[in-house]
Amino acid sequence: MIGTILSATARKLAVIIWNMVVKGVTYNNPAGYLFLDQKRKLGLVKRIQKQIDKFALTTDDMQINKL
Repeated sequence: MIGTILSATARKLAVIIWNMVVKGVTYNNPAGYLFLDQKRKLGLVKRIQKQIDKFALTTDDMQINKL
């Protein structure tokens, strides 16, 4: 299993480097490589927003004061 993981990672790196060197493509770090805590926070925000939309809540309903 570890060999498969290493092979997949090596291939991904090889493709990225190949595209940078041969094609002159700049490397764009995708959002999928965020740290786990950042991904968890983004997911939490998305879930909360869905709940707000689902129940059609307003700031008055949630008693949130705007600054």
